[in-house]
Amino acid sequence: MDRSVAKLRKALDTLYERYNRREFVHPDPLEFLYEYDEPADREIVGLLAASLAYGRVAQILRNIRQLLEPMGPSPRRFLVRASPAELHETLATFKHRWTTGREVAELLAGMRRALEQHGSLQRAFVSGLGGQDETVQQAVERFVEQLRAGSVLSRSSLLPVVQAGGACKRVHLFLRWMVRRDAVDPGGWQEVPPAKLIVPLDTHMHRIGAALGMCSRKPADLLTALAITAAFREIQPEDPVRYDFTLTRFGIRAELDEREFLSRCKSLACNT
Repeated sequence: MDRSVAKLRKALDTLYERYNRREFVHPDPLEFLYEYDEPADREIVGLLAASLAYGRVAQILRNIRQLLEPMGPSPRRFLVRASPAELHETLATFKHRWTTGREVAELLAGMRRALEQHGSLQRAFVSGLGGQDETVQQAVERFVEQLRAGSVLSRSSLLPVVQAGGACKRVHLFLRWMVRRDAVDPGGWQEVPPAKLIVPLDTHMHRIGAALGMCSRKPADLLTALAITAAFREIQPEDPVRYDFTLTRFGIRAELDEREFLSRCKSLACNT
């Protein structure tokens, strides 16, 4: 590791140690996962919460709570027992911005098929992950195809069209929650290496990545996400998504100054 990378890692680790704590999570859809001890429940809640993570955060949290309440203490048990007709009936009046209850019911039905075939969402995902794959990209495409099979989700706002080349932020956010395990990310998936994760890229992370010299592309798409992930992999080879949560605290925590942090990082690089 060269000196500039080592100094950037030190700056990022200082930020991580200060802000990678559960006390700084709220308001964030991630907080719903903390209510479930069993990974079998957590993976269902995580995919639902990440899929609905668009729009105003207060609305996101309110609607996720509304969605989870009928499922009781074990969303997996609810999902296994409920018929497709019951899923549609339970969610008939649900609405999150342009996402309808029908779309959520179809996603749940896709999860149920995955559970019946593989036993868990983790196993469904791992079935598409090759041992030689550098990242989870191919597995994401196959996983989404499994969830969509036989449903209307090809036209859904919940799952991305992976082949279109978008960053697929919400899917990668879900994977971060389930694969990593630390004070913030609760984990639960043991069979997916954190080293293969891809940064959940949004405009905020894109801006930071560009400011740190990690990418030069303007579109916030898959290629940009892969470029930024590769840069973070130089810093943390086994955990390239380690800093995602703390870097998203800029704009949320009043005491954090993004410009000052980026300026300090650039200064460290210049002084090597």
